[in-house]
Amino acid sequence: MTTEFLLTTLIIVATPGTGVIYTLAAGLARGARASIVAAVGCTLGIVPHMAAAITGLAALLHTSAVAFQVLKYVGVAYLLFMAVSTLRDKDALAVEETAPRSAARVIVSGVLVNLLNPKLTLFFFAFLPQFVTNQAHASLRMLELSAVFMLVTFAVFALYGVFAAAVRDRLISRPGVLAWMRRVFGGAFVALAGKLALTSR
Repeated sequence: MTTEFLLTTLIIVATPGTGVIYTLAAGLARGARASIVAAVGCTLGIVPHMAAAITGLAALLHTSAVAFQVLKYVGVAYLLFMAVSTLRDKDALAVEETAPRSAARVIVSGVLVNLLNPKLTLFFFAFLPQFVTNQAHASLRMLELSAVFMLVTFAVFALYGVFAAAVRDRLISRPGVLAWMRRVFGGAFVALAGKLALTSR
């Protein structure tokens, strides 16, 4: 495992995006356990993209404008749905003391956040092969690199979420702060949707 790969992976994962925002929101709303569950969901959402890159299916998205655009706009629609839900639901970032959202729902949402982003498939298609030197065992090497990338993703996202959970208690008695945070997260999802909509192959 090269230092260059680990450093590049850390920079990519730590850069705030949809997964980080979702994990932060989960940590602020529901605590450390929910943030870790959200990190699991976001990490699992990477699996199909890596599988596509390893098996060569990413070439379809690269060559088919229709396939890319369909997946892209489904992703945009889902991010806008997340934004509207966050802005309209008064409990979206309310600190929950009882009846927490089920782990399954948190994981499904986390998976969808990363799954519906076609740029991830193309990214891994271009990223992973750069660190494969032995073509005879290329697939095995890419699986190894993918596993490391997923571990780093989970660790970084979990740290983001646990940090958010650590400050959530200070927000319980500050409804004004929660209202502003709802707007910030809602706006962030809108911005990410706009960024995804403007991306091209």
